[in-house]
Amino acid sequence: MNGAFEVGAAALRAQQRALEVHANNIANVNTPAFKRTEARFTEVLARSAEGVDADANTTAALSSSAGVRMVPQAMIFAQGTLKPSGNALDLAVDGRGFVELAGPGGETLLWRGGRLRVNEDGLLATAAGIPLQAGIIVPDDATELSIAQDGVVSVRNADDEVTEIGQVSLVRPELESALERLDDGLYRAIDGARLIDARPGEDGAGRIVQGSVEQSTVELSAEMVEMLMVQRAFAADAQILQAADQLAAITNTLRR
Repeated sequence: MNGAFEVGAAALRAQQRALEVHANNIANVNTPAFKRTEARFTEVLARSAEGVDADANTTAALSSSAGVRMVPQAMIFAQGTLKPSGNALDLAVDGRGFVELAGPGGETLLWRGGRLRVNEDGLLATAAGIPLQAGIIVPDDATELSIAQDGVVSVRNADDEVTEIGQVSLVRPELESALERLDDGLYRAIDGARLIDARPGEDGAGRIVQGSVEQSTVELSAEMVEMLMVQRAFAADAQILQAADQLAAITNTLRR
Protein backbone atom coordinates (compact mmCIF):
# COMPACT_ATOMS: atom_id res chain seq x y z
CA MET A 1 0.00 0.00 0.00
CA ASN A 2 2.90 2.35 0.69
CA GLY A 3 3.86 1.92 -2.97
CA ALA A 4 0.57 3.44 -4.11
CA PHE A 5 1.16 6.50 -1.93
CA GLU A 6 4.70 6.87 -3.29
CA VAL A 7 3.58 6.52 -6.92
CA GLY A 8 0.74 9.00 -6.45
CA ALA A 9 2.94 11.51 -4.64
CA ALA A 10 5.63 11.28 -7.32
CA ALA A 11 3.04 11.86 -10.04
CA LEU A 12 1.57 14.87 -8.22
CA ARG A 13 5.02 16.43 -7.84
CA ALA A 14 5.72 15.91 -11.54
CA GLN A 15 2.38 17.43 -12.61
CA GLN A 16 2.89 20.38 -10.27
CA ARG A 17 6.26 21.13 -11.87
CA ALA A 18 4.67 20.84 -15.32
CA LEU A 19 1.98 23.34 -14.30
CA GLU A 20 4.70 25.75 -13.16
CA VAL A 21 6.48 25.41 -16.53
CA HIS A 22 3.32 26.13 -18.55
CA ALA A 23 2.30 28.96 -16.21
CA ASN A 24 5.70 30.60 -16.70
CA ASN A 25 5.38 30.25 -20.46
CA ILE A 26 1.94 31.86 -20.45
CA ALA A 27 3.12 34.70 -18.18
CA ASN A 28 5.82 35.55 -20.74
CA VAL A 29 3.72 35.30 -23.90
CA ASN A 30 4.36 39.02 -24.55
CA THR A 31 7.96 39.13 -23.32
CA PRO A 32 10.29 39.99 -26.23
CA ALA A 33 12.57 37.14 -27.35
CA PHE A 34 11.26 34.79 -24.64
CA LYS A 35 12.02 31.11 -25.31
CA ARG A 36 9.42 28.60 -24.18
CA THR A 37 10.24 25.54 -22.10
CA GLU A 38 8.69 22.13 -22.65
CA ALA A 39 7.51 19.84 -19.87
CA ARG A 40 8.32 16.20 -20.55
CA PHE A 41 7.92 13.15 -18.40
CA THR A 42 9.78 9.90 -17.95
CA GLU A 43 8.82 6.69 -16.16
CA VAL A 44 10.52 5.96 -12.86
CA LEU A 45 11.48 2.33 -12.37
CA ALA A 46 11.88 0.72 -8.96
CA ARG A 47 14.61 -1.91 -8.93
CA SER A 48 14.48 -4.69 -6.32
CA ALA A 49 16.78 -7.68 -5.94
CA GLU A 50 15.11 -11.07 -6.37
CA GLY A 51 18.03 -13.36 -5.60
CA VAL A 52 21.23 -14.69 -7.07
CA ASP A 53 21.46 -16.81 -10.22
CA ALA A 54 23.98 -19.49 -9.22
CA ASP A 55 24.70 -20.59 -12.80
CA ALA A 56 25.43 -17.11 -14.11
CA ASN A 57 26.80 -15.87 -10.78
CA THR A 58 24.87 -12.66 -11.21
CA THR A 59 22.11 -10.97 -9.28
CA ALA A 60 18.72 -11.10 -10.95
CA ALA A 61 16.49 -8.08 -10.50
CA LEU A 62 12.93 -7.15 -11.24
CA SER A 63 11.98 -3.70 -12.48
CA SER A 64 8.52 -2.38 -11.79
CA SER A 65 6.87 0.95 -12.35
CA ALA A 66 7.19 3.44 -9.52
CA GLY A 67 5.57 6.53 -11.00
CA VAL A 68 6.75 9.33 -13.24
CA ARG A 69 8.90 12.41 -12.95
CA MET A 70 9.34 15.49 -15.06
CA VAL A 71 12.59 15.51 -16.98
CA PRO A 72 14.48 18.83 -16.67
CA GLN A 73 14.22 20.39 -20.12
CA ALA A 74 16.32 23.06 -21.69
CA MET A 75 14.69 26.04 -23.33
CA ILE A 76 13.56 25.61 -26.94
CA PHE A 77 15.75 28.11 -28.79
CA ALA A 78 13.60 28.48 -31.87
CA GLN A 79 13.67 31.78 -33.75
CA GLY A 80 10.80 34.03 -32.78
CA THR A 81 8.90 36.12 -35.30
CA LEU A 82 10.45 39.55 -35.90
CA LYS A 83 7.81 42.25 -35.60
CA PRO A 84 8.61 45.74 -36.96
CA SER A 85 8.06 48.37 -34.27
CA GLY A 86 9.03 51.52 -36.11
CA ASN A 87 11.23 52.55 -33.18
CA ALA A 88 14.89 53.10 -34.06
CA LEU A 89 15.93 52.10 -30.55
CA ASP A 90 14.42 48.61 -30.90
CA LEU A 91 16.85 45.84 -31.83
CA ALA A 92 16.44 42.16 -32.62
CA VAL A 93 18.74 39.29 -33.60
CA ASP A 94 17.68 37.19 -36.57
CA GLY A 95 19.71 34.02 -35.93
CA ARG A 96 21.37 32.12 -33.10
CA GLY A 97 23.54 34.94 -31.78
CA PHE A 98 23.36 36.96 -28.58
CA VAL A 99 24.44 40.50 -27.77
CA GLU A 100 26.94 40.71 -24.90
CA LEU A 101 26.18 43.07 -22.02
CA ALA A 102 28.44 44.39 -19.27
CA GLY A 103 26.53 43.22 -16.22
CA PRO A 104 27.03 44.26 -12.59
CA GLY A 105 30.41 43.42 -11.12
CA GLY A 106 31.92 42.76 -14.53
CA GLU A 107 29.66 39.78 -15.21
CA THR A 108 28.98 39.07 -18.87
CA LEU A 109 25.28 38.77 -19.67
CA LEU A 110 23.66 37.72 -22.93
CA TRP A 111 20.69 39.43 -24.56
CA ARG A 112 18.51 38.59 -27.55
CA GLY A 113 17.47 42.19 -28.09
CA GLY A 114 14.65 44.54 -27.19
CA ARG A 115 14.49 48.26 -26.39
CA LEU A 116 17.70 50.30 -26.22
CA ARG A 117 18.37 53.57 -24.44
CA VAL A 118 21.23 55.99 -23.88
CA ASN A 119 22.43 56.17 -20.27
CA GLU A 120 23.38 59.43 -18.59
CA ASP A 121 27.06 58.67 -19.30
CA GLY A 122 26.25 58.30 -23.01
CA LEU A 123 26.64 54.50 -23.11
CA LEU A 124 24.23 52.60 -25.32
CA ALA A 125 22.35 50.21 -23.04
CA THR A 126 19.25 48.08 -22.62
CA ALA A 127 16.01 49.54 -21.32
CA ALA A 128 17.08 48.34 -17.84
CA GLY A 129 20.27 50.43 -18.10
CA ILE A 130 22.74 47.57 -18.64
CA PRO A 131 25.37 48.83 -21.14
CA LEU A 132 26.47 46.87 -24.16
CA GLN A 133 29.79 45.09 -23.79
CA ALA A 134 31.02 46.96 -26.86
CA GLY A 135 31.04 50.19 -24.83
CA ILE A 136 29.42 52.36 -27.51
CA ILE A 137 29.13 56.02 -26.47
CA VAL A 138 26.48 58.13 -28.20
CA PRO A 139 27.49 61.81 -28.64
CA ASP A 140 25.30 64.44 -27.01
CA ASP A 141 24.66 66.15 -30.34
CA ALA A 142 23.37 62.98 -32.04
CA THR A 143 19.95 63.44 -33.60
CA GLU A 144 19.59 60.01 -35.21
CA LEU A 145 21.02 56.58 -34.50
CA SER A 146 21.21 53.71 -36.95
CA ILE A 147 22.43 50.12 -36.59
CA ALA A 148 23.31 48.21 -39.75
CA GLN A 149 22.75 44.48 -40.17
CA ASP A 150 26.47 43.89 -39.63
CA GLY A 151 26.27 45.70 -36.28
CA VAL A 152 27.93 48.99 -37.28
CA VAL A 153 26.42 51.84 -35.23
CA SER A 154 26.26 55.31 -36.78
CA VAL A 155 24.85 58.62 -35.65
CA ARG A 156 23.76 61.74 -37.49
CA ASN A 157 24.17 65.18 -35.93
CA ALA A 158 22.40 68.49 -36.48
CA ASP A 159 24.78 69.34 -39.33
CA ASP A 160 23.67 66.15 -41.14
CA GLU A 161 27.08 64.57 -40.65
CA VAL A 162 27.17 60.79 -40.23
CA THR A 163 29.76 59.24 -37.93
CA GLU A 164 30.46 55.62 -37.03
CA ILE A 165 30.70 55.27 -33.24
CA GLY A 166 31.16 51.52 -32.79
CA GLN A 167 29.94 48.06 -33.65
CA VAL A 168 27.63 45.61 -31.93
CA SER A 169 29.17 42.15 -32.10
CA LEU A 170 27.49 38.85 -31.36
CA VAL A 171 28.44 35.65 -29.59
CA ARG A 172 27.08 32.18 -30.22
CA PRO A 173 27.06 29.53 -27.47
CA GLU A 174 28.61 26.24 -28.50
CA LEU A 175 25.78 24.52 -26.59
CA GLU A 176 22.54 26.41 -26.05
CA SER A 177 21.75 24.08 -23.17
CA ALA A 178 24.66 25.72 -21.32
CA LEU A 179 22.68 28.96 -20.92
CA GLU A 180 20.79 29.94 -17.79
CA ARG A 181 17.75 32.19 -18.07
CA LEU A 182 17.59 35.32 -15.89
CA ASP A 183 14.98 38.05 -15.52
CA ASP A 184 14.32 40.84 -18.06
CA GLY A 185 15.12 38.69 -21.09
CA LEU A 186 18.73 38.10 -20.04
CA TYR A 187 20.82 34.94 -20.11
CA ARG A 188 24.04 33.82 -18.47
CA ALA A 189 26.47 31.14 -19.58
CA ILE A 190 27.12 28.50 -16.93
CA ASP A 191 30.67 27.85 -15.75
CA GLY A 192 32.77 26.19 -18.42
CA ALA A 193 30.43 27.09 -21.29
CA ARG A 194 32.16 28.17 -24.50
CA LEU A 195 31.02 31.29 -26.32
CA ILE A 196 32.07 31.79 -29.94
CA ASP A 197 32.68 35.38 -31.03
CA ALA A 198 30.99 36.18 -34.31
CA ARG A 199 30.42 39.14 -36.58
CA PRO A 200 26.73 39.68 -37.37
CA GLY A 201 25.87 37.89 -40.59
CA GLU A 202 28.76 35.42 -40.23
CA ASP A 203 29.46 32.12 -38.46
CA GLY A 204 25.78 31.31 -38.12
CA ALA A 205 25.22 34.01 -35.51
CA GLY A 206 22.59 35.81 -37.58
CA ARG A 207 22.09 39.46 -38.37
CA ILE A 208 20.98 42.48 -36.39
CA VAL A 209 17.63 44.02 -37.31
CA GLN A 210 16.96 47.59 -36.18
CA GLY A 211 13.42 48.78 -35.59
CA SER A 212 12.09 45.28 -34.87
CA VAL A 213 11.41 43.15 -31.82
CA GLU A 214 11.63 39.37 -31.63
CA GLN A 215 8.35 37.94 -30.39
CA SER A 216 8.02 35.25 -27.75
CA THR A 217 7.97 31.67 -29.06
CA VAL A 218 5.03 30.86 -26.75
CA GLU A 219 1.76 30.00 -28.49
CA LEU A 220 -0.98 30.87 -26.03
CA SER A 221 -3.59 28.43 -27.35
CA ALA A 222 -1.16 25.51 -27.30
CA GLU A 223 -0.01 26.33 -23.77
CA MET A 224 -3.59 26.56 -22.51
CA VAL A 225 -4.39 23.13 -23.98
CA GLU A 226 -1.27 21.65 -22.37
CA MET A 227 -2.18 23.22 -19.02
CA LEU A 228 -5.69 21.74 -19.15
CA MET A 229 -4.23 18.30 -19.88
CA VAL A 230 -1.82 18.60 -16.95
CA GLN A 231 -4.65 19.69 -14.64
CA ARG A 232 -6.69 16.64 -15.67
CA ALA A 233 -3.68 14.41 -15.01
CA PHE A 234 -3.15 16.08 -11.63
CA ALA A 235 -6.76 15.33 -10.67
CA ALA A 236 -6.38 11.70 -11.75
CA ASP A 237 -3.18 11.32 -9.71
CA ALA A 238 -4.94 12.78 -6.68
CA GLN A 239 -7.56 10.04 -7.01
CA ILE A 240 -4.80 7.42 -6.69
CA LEU A 241 -3.95 8.77 -3.24
CA GLN A 242 -7.63 8.94 -2.34
CA ALA A 243 -8.21 5.32 -3.36
CA ALA A 244 -5.08 4.16 -1.52
CA ASP A 245 -6.23 5.99 1.60
CA GLN A 246 -9.66 4.35 1.42
CA LEU A 247 -8.13 0.89 1.00
CA ALA A 248 -5.80 1.53 3.93
CA ALA A 249 -8.78 2.53 6.06
CA ILE A 250 -10.61 -0.69 5.11
CA THR A 251 -7.53 -2.78 5.92
CA ASN A 252 -7.18 -1.17 9.33
CA THR A 253 -10.85 -1.88 10.06
CA LEU A 254 -10.44 -5.57 9.13
CA ARG A 255 -7.47 -5.94 11.48
CA ARG A 256 -9.60 -4.81 14.38
